[in-house]
Amino acid sequence: MPSAVPACADVPQPAHPLRHRPVDARARYRFVRAETLARVQGLTAEDQTLQSMPDASPTKWHLAHTTWFFETFLLSGLAPGYTPFDPHFRYLFNSYYEGVGERWPRAARGLLSRPTVAEVMAYRAHVDRAMEAWLDGGALDAHTAALLELGLQHEQQHQELIITDIKHALMLHPFPPAIFPAPAPAEPAGQITWRAVPAGLYAVGATGKEDFIFDNETPRHKVWLEAFEIADRAVTNADYLEFMADGGYRRAELWLSDGWAVVRAQDWQAPLYWQRGEEGAWQVKTLSGCRPVDPNEPVCHISQYEADAYARWAEARWPGARLPTEAEWEIAAGEPPVERALDDGSFHARVTAGFYGDVWEWTASAYTGYPGYRPPDGAIGEYNGKFMSGQMVLRGGSRATPAGHVRKTYRNFFPPATRWQFSGLRLARTP
Repeated sequence: MPSAVPACADVPQPAHPLRHRPVDARARYRFVRAETLARVQGLTAEDQTLQSMPDASPTKWHLAHTTWFFETFLLSGLAPGYTPFDPHFRYLFNSYYEGVGERWPRAARGLLSRPTVAEVMAYRAHVDRAMEAWLDGGALDAHTAALLELGLQHEQQHQELIITDIKHALMLHPFPPAIFPAPAPAEPAGQITWRAVPAGLYAVGATGKEDFIFDNETPRHKVWLEAFEIADRAVTNADYLEFMADGGYRRAELWLSDGWAVVRAQDWQAPLYWQRGEEGAWQVKTLSGCRPVDPNEPVCHISQYEADAYARWAEARWPGARLPTEAEWEIAAGEPPVERALDDGSFHARVTAGFYGDVWEWTASAYTGYPGYRPPDGAIGEYNGKFMSGQMVLRGGSRATPAGHVRKTYRNFFPPATRWQFSGLRLARTP
């Protein structure tokens, strides 16, 4: 514990292009906060303390950190007379905000047996009461409304991480528990068909008309794209099984050098959570139990290295096959259908059609700033910009992404070896 709790930082400035949603702020706050708790109902207190690797966090840490965001960036600076729940929490639940002060090491979050889950829930209740009382106090100005919406979008990001992180932890158990209902069988995927996109100068990035955007989705800018074609669906388990049967994990010529080194070091033979059953058939561990791999589901929990290797292998079948760039993906995607509702309670990928399916889709693009991008001033400027190194972009959303949190300009990003996210791929090709 530090010798002194860091002094309060200045209230951060939200990213300049943020727009708040035209709904009652208090109702939206309650809705998002309730969704977080709904996702942890099937977990025990012991489950919520698990940290399976440095890149994942315990569930109770997510519950506390999202609360910390509202306490630190809204209540402590803008709500007169607010009393923090526990001054130590400012240190314990800071994630990476240097502008706020020191923090407990990320890789050691699972060592914090205290505060308990019950204390974290009391913390959430304390902050919720204060937030709702503050929001009842009157209309918010544009700056404060934007900061509130940023906090809610931040919590929705952590709602997805709650699922991916606890899945990684529970799948390490020799007898993984079933905590969510089983998904319905996937519909037949059909053969891949290709849609042509003509060469041209295209505008990429947020238009400014969205209800909300992150700063890394701006500025909107022009890119020249050569003619390309894009697959009508994500790659399925059946597609990927062919790659595996053809020695995909044993053929060095298909892999980037760093990817091949990881394959050998970690003995990758299949997507994460796949295992051989008693009869030798592939099975997959899910949050509703272990089940046979469904050939019609999108392949999920693969790294960018695996996605890239599959695309190289697929070039023999579809000449010119490759991963799309993020600009190609965005131009081809269009808008998500209004009826899109991913959460069936299973948190298991099973839809391949369309561009907003059940898996984040790896692209060939490194995560960097758009031309003219500048992170906003203050602590909020650390939200996206400082991670623009060593990461690759994913697009489209997943089964664990909250409804309403997906748009075609959304730029997700992870290191290329990442597998524990709901990540798959879609092919593009050069005609």
